[in-house]
Amino acid sequence: MSEMDAIVAATSRAAECIERPELGALAPGMRADVLAVDGDPLADIAVLQDRKRLHLILKDGWVYKNLIN
Repeated sequence: MSEMDAIVAATSRAAECIERPELGALAPGMRADVLAVDGDPLADIAVLQDRKRLHLILKDGWVYKNLIN
């Protein structure tokens, strides 16, 4: 599975599986959580595992983790 396939499976496909189409996409009218990382997960998906590279986590509009100094 490619990096993009893994990300799609964990976001929009997962939302489809739980019958919550408003989740899993970053688009107007949708509800999405956002994870901002230092790096390109399409080039190296392992950046999502490195906590030092996680800069911002948004869930339901709330910041849960902000490591930007």
